[in-house]
Amino acid sequence: MKRLSRRVIIRLLLVLLAVALIFTGAGLYFFRLAVIPGKKSFLGSHTPLKRTSMVYRNRQWYRQASKQHWLMQSASGHYRLDANYLPKTSSHKTAIILHGYMGNKNTMGEYAAMFHQLGYNTLLPDARAQGQSQGHYIGYGWPERYDVRRWVNRVIDHNGKKSQVVIFGVSMGGATTMMTSSLKLPQQVKAFVEDCGYTSVKDEIEHEAKQLYHLPAFPRFPLVEILSGINRVKVGYFMGDGSARQSLTHNRRPMLFIHGNRDTFVPTAMVYQNYRASKGPKALWVDACQVV
Repeated sequence: MKRLSRRVIIRLLLVLLAVALIFTGAGLYFFRLAVIPGKKSFLGSHTPLKRTSMVYRNRQWYRQASKQHWLMQSASGHYRLDANYLPKTSSHKTAIILHGYMGNKNTMGEYAAMFHQLGYNTLLPDARAQGQSQGHYIGYGWPERYDVRRWVNRVIDHNGKKSQVVIFGVSMGGATTMMTSSLKLPQQVKAFVEDCGYTSVKDEIEHEAKQLYHLPAFPRFPLVEILSGINRVKVGYFMGDGSARQSLTHNRRPMLFIHGNRDTFVPTAMVYQNYRASKGPKALWVDACQVV
């Protein structure tokens, strides 16, 4: 009986070890897929724009507009960050425009045109590890929030103490905007606009694991936890800590929340949680996604 019990125990341990190795391997695979920059097949392709659309015209304007090339060290000091700055003559107002996951500054050209027409200077940074900025890992907004604060200070140094700054972001940029709102920021930061940002990095990863790979609750839960642990070792934080919703509980500045009511990549339900969490003046706009 003792020998049999030992055999059973050894077999159970081997099975547990095999399961652990499988989950660890899967966690590393999804870490590479989600966090390391590269072509992402799950993002799909964009619908071609009509030449008569405002978005098309604004993108064309951005391509032809005169730009200043700004460089800056990341908050950690490890990476060189890249941005385009488009000045507006005699304006103290600046919009810092943050792109989404696997985007770059040039994918936000239509927003630069919009803010420029409203009388703003515009600064379009490449987030670390994306566009022309250096870096090894996509931080989903959590480490990038400190980079955004450095960009704010750079704008104020350039335009003076009379600067008025609004921070605007879409998708990952929207989450970064909300995460930045919790930091101690210069009084020149007047407002935030976030478009389709998620509640937390972990919430978004869990959603995508279910949406894209149809993983049931188990093994999704241990897999995401392992992925989060790997992220802690590689990037420096657990994914549950990267929370826009929690960050908003420290925000006292005005914020506009925007979301599409047919958004499946970042569920529309997330915007209501974020909206409720913010402690400053706020407004919410949920509308149908438009194809332009």
